[in-house]
Amino acid sequence: MRQEYAWRSLVLAGFLGFIGISIILQIVRIQNSTEANTFRQLTADYANVTETFYPDRGEIYDRNGHLLAGNKTVYELSVDLKNAPDKNAIALAVGVQLGLNPDDLYNRMANPPEGIQNLVLADNVDSDRAAALQQLKTAADAKAKESGTTSSLDGLGFWAHPQRSYPEGSLASNVLGFVNLTRRGYFGIEEKYNDLLAGNKVNIVVPTDPSKAGDIPRIPNGTTLVLTINRDLQAATEQILDESLTKYGAQNGTIVIMDPQTGEILALAASPRMNLNQNENYGDIFRNAAEYDRAISMPYEPGSVIKILTTAAALDSGTVVPSSTYLDTGELLIGGATIRNWDNQAWGVQDITGCLQHSLNICMAVLSDKMGAQTYYGYMNRFGLGRLTGIDLAGEAAGRLKIPGDSDWYPVDLATNAFGQGVSVTPIQLMTAASAIANKGRMVTPRVLLAMLRDGRRYNSSTQYAGSPIKAETAQTLNQILAVSLEKEASSALVPGYRIAGKTGTAQVPTEFGYDSTATNASFIGWGPLDDPKFLIYVWLEKPSSSIWGSETAAPVFAEAARQTILLLNIPPDDIRNQIAKP
Repeated sequence: MRQEYAWRSLVLAGFLGFIGISIILQIVRIQNSTEANTFRQLTADYANVTETFYPDRGEIYDRNGHLLAGNKTVYELSVDLKNAPDKNAIALAVGVQLGLNPDDLYNRMANPPEGIQNLVLADNVDSDRAAALQQLKTAADAKAKESGTTSSLDGLGFWAHPQRSYPEGSLASNVLGFVNLTRRGYFGIEEKYNDLLAGNKVNIVVPTDPSKAGDIPRIPNGTTLVLTINRDLQAATEQILDESLTKYGAQNGTIVIMDPQTGEILALAASPRMNLNQNENYGDIFRNAAEYDRAISMPYEPGSVIKILTTAAALDSGTVVPSSTYLDTGELLIGGATIRNWDNQAWGVQDITGCLQHSLNICMAVLSDKMGAQTYYGYMNRFGLGRLTGIDLAGEAAGRLKIPGDSDWYPVDLATNAFGQGVSVTPIQLMTAASAIANKGRMVTPRVLLAMLRDGRRYNSSTQYAGSPIKAETAQTLNQILAVSLEKEASSALVPGYRIAGKTGTAQVPTEFGYDSTATNASFIGWGPLDDPKFLIYVWLEKPSSSIWGSETAAPVFAEAARQTILLLNIPPDDIRNQIAKP
């Protein structure tokens, strides 16, 4: 009998073991099946969602820490159409707070685009208006809870996100550029360094469990930039420009201030300007992109300011020395055309100082003719005419320097180019070329970026040199000639207490049928203090109506800009600096 029970126990145990092994094998099969993988994926998708995160755009500061471009929090207002029982109440609340038409909002919710569940009603709503709407929603939710009904504003949602903000409106707008609603930078620094400022967007799998919110990694912000711009000097320069446009009746203009030893742009003012917080008005202010920053994007025929380069080339090549003279008869036939001075007068015997003091076209034509085309254009090429300077702002134009071999170059161009006619440059090009004269023969590359800040570290930019077109001795000689020519002429560009080197320019405006004798571009380029230049200033006034001459318009504007620069940079007068320098 006992054997019978033992046999039954063994059979039962074997049967149960078989069932257990079968269950284990089935579990293993299910875990490795396609259905199991699909189930695991669905579970993972339920627990996590993939979202795109955009880092905060890097801020922009002036050299002294003043914020020029930052970010502010704005809101996107959207409605969950499936969970919005009272679309009319939402349309009314949003419409009243944002100044929108409630009927239009209701129609958008009642007739949404196909497949849209979460409809955006408004974006870039400022914090105050968003807060007012949130208070309305909170009140509606509380009232619904008390009465046991559904809130009239159910389905209305708020999503906070950063938006570019410019705390000083239009200040330095030509330098900064702006960011549109798609987070893309246009013009100036915002476009040139868009990728650095914007940072890298990141797709991250985010847990839906609030308790795991700490698992979301921190997204690094975009790179913060520090500019060479001096905010106070920038504001003063813009004011000087605006007052000058009114005083001299000029259509537009620009003033640029640069350190000729480092290439750092200390101020860049151009007209017109725009409030960067209202960049939707761009099309109403500017007719084309070249007008956004005339200093780098709009080449023009500058006239006599080019004479400093022609003279530098003649002195450096040994074609003339400072005491060289020529007889100015008032006319010069060259290349089949007659060249005349600006006043159509003969000035008799003149040396190089007299040539620049009286701004004689015939003198420059004589110098370029003596040098010959190969030498003259070789120097102009080394000065960078007709080429980009490489300034770190978007939209730079190269200008045009015709040379022998071009289909539209004629022998007379050798003469006219020498006094600034038939050649087009931007202010920043001519400043770069002139930096070689102010900086002992070394030409600097202009720049606006001073440093980058990222991950708690600062990366400074450095001075870049664009060549040495002339010898240091030539630069020193020409500096003295230019200073003496201004002093002999009692120029309105002079600044008491400081020796200045510089040159005026007055150029007729080219048209389709020659030159307009009633309209000019008035310019002045100058630098100082002469013994150790700390600033180089370019002034360009377009079509001044009070006087066509640069000596009566652009020169006094230069003097005022120089005075403000000296004051804000705390540059001592020459006699004090010389006393300090004595042992």
